This record gives sequence, structure tokens and C-alpha cells, in this order.
Amino acid sequence: MFSAIKKWPLTAAALLACMTISAAPASAATDEFPSKPITFIVPYAAGGPLDSMARLLAEKARPDLGTIIVENRPGAGGNIGASIAAKAKPDGYTLVMGAVAINAINPWLYEKLPFDPVTSFEAVTLVASVPNVLILNADFAKSNGINSVSDLIAYGKKNPDLLNFASGGNGSAGHLAGELLNARSGIKTVHVPYAGAAPAKLALLGGQVNFMFDNLASAASLIKDGKVKALAVTTLERSSAFADLPTMEQAGVEKFDLGTWFGVFTTGGTPKPIVDKLNAAYVKALQDPTVRQNLLTMGSDAKPTTPEEFAELVKLDLAKYKDIVKASGAKLF
Repeated sequence: MFSAIKKWPLTAAALLACMTISAAPASAATDEFPSKPITFIVPYAAGGPLDSMARLLAEKARPDLGTIIVENRPGAGGNIGASIAAKAKPDGYTLVMGAVAINAINPWLYEKLPFDPVTSFEAVTLVASVPNVLILNADFAKSNGINSVSDLIAYGKKNPDLLNFASGGNGSAGHLAGELLNARSGIKTVHVPYAGAAPAKLALLGGQVNFMFDNLASAASLIKDGKVKALAVTTLERSSAFADLPTMEQAGVEKFDLGTWFGVFTTGGTPKPIVDKLNAAYVKALQDPTVRQNLLTMGSDAKPTTPEEFAELVKLDLAKYKDIVKASGAKLF
């Protein structure tokens, strides 16, 4: 009798009922999200600009998302923290603060990565795009009368191989910007890599190196205090926080566009309704006056996006940095 029943064809109504039953758990899980604490991974050490912003955003998103626990997982240029998020369960309970260095530069810099820059993550929202800034040792700039990018280039052409620049390491944004300056201006400068941006800045302040490209967020206080000489920002638009600084293109260096963006991602394969809930909460957080003011101190405005817009930015920058990393010759294993 039962075998006969199993052979009966399902009616349209019965088939629809089965589909509804099978879909119910996933729909319920989406409707109930979040029902437990969310982990927000910062792939860098505590105390830096991205860590501070992640904690502020978590605080402002809590009314909509509940408890958000920020965890610092630094190492390997951000790859360790990113890989943890990439391998997490795709349920929206693991977030990661991504950045152009991790999601667009590292894929071309490292021989092998424990994640795919596109499929391993779901873009939630861009947080901000912060320019890098060309800064000089203040004494070096003053003693040589360097007050503009054209002055620096003229000095480099008059004194070949004497200029050197610091960066936070081979393949870092600062390294790539320095190599791009060489390529676009025709001067030749010596790259001096350090184990991070902090020791690179100390070398700049101490006069061991002449200049560097630094994130405007971390260089802002040095510029305001007159400890370094700022010449230009590396994006196509001026910074609203330092409106007197020209862009590199305005300063005469063509095709120079290297910004530093950062934003929120979750694990690849997370259902879109959950991604949309995360997006709504973080976009709302980015509209908070405290968040906007903090971003201004970093030299940027809040720039929330849809998940689709952010995902498109990642793809565009992946293509752009492929050529820049190749031209620099930088490679990490």
C-alpha cells in the first residue's frame, strides 16, 4: 500500500506545499537574524584608525543588530583576519573590516591567499575612502626649498638617486604610490621598507628618509602640528579636511589615483536578506553625527553604499592594482 502511494505523482498544490515547508527554516532564520552576538573582525592591531572606527560603528549599529563583539586578528598584511571571516559559516554572524590593501592589493602581492577576494566575501557597505598624502621630513623640505610636488620632482631630477622614501613594507599602499610617482614623473627614488607604517613615520620624522606616502588619517595630526610637510593627496578629489592640499594630478603628475578605502564585509554565500539587514544597520550608523565627525578627523566623509555598489568597487580596484603591483615588482610569499 505504502509503495503504491509513493508512486503517485505530486499535484501542483502538494508540490507547492513541500516547497513551502522546505523553505520555511531558511526564511525563519532570516527573519530572526540576528538572534545571537555578531563578531566583527578587525585584521589589524588594536588602537589604529580602522580599529577605532570599527568599534564606533559597532556601538552605533547595536540598536539594530544587538551585541557586536570586535576582535582584533592582525597579521600577514590583514590576510589572517580576512581568512577567518572567509571561512566562517555564511550566516551573517561574522563580519570583517576590509580595506583596499587586503581586498584589492594582496591578491596580486601574495603568491597564495587563503581566500578569494571576490567569492569569499559578501560586500555589506563601503565606510569611507581616505586619501593617501605625500609628506616630507619638515627639515629636509625647508632646507631644500621644497614646497610643492614640482619642487620635489625638480630636486629628484637634479639629484638622481639621492631621494629615498619610506613605506610600511613591500607592496604596501605607500610603496606602490612611491613607485607610481617614479613612473609618472621620471625621477628615480630609493624605496626603504619598514615593518609597518608606524616605524616608517618614525624614520621620516627622524630624518632617515626624505618622504613617504601615508594614509591621511594617520598623518593628519603630524601635518597639523607642522612635524611634516604635506604636498598633495593621491586621490582625484581634494580632501574636505585638508582642502588647501592639491591632488597629485593638480600638482602636475598625471594619472595618479590611489586612495585607501575600507568597508564592511561578511562571509561569501550569506543570504541576501541578511546582507541587506547588515547594510541597513551600518548605513544608518554611518549617518550618525559622531561617526561622521570621526571620519572627518581622518580626512574623509562617510560614504555608505549598497552591497552591489561596494562589490563593484572591489572588482574595479582589483583590475587597477593588478597592473600597479606588477609594475612595482613587489611580491610576497
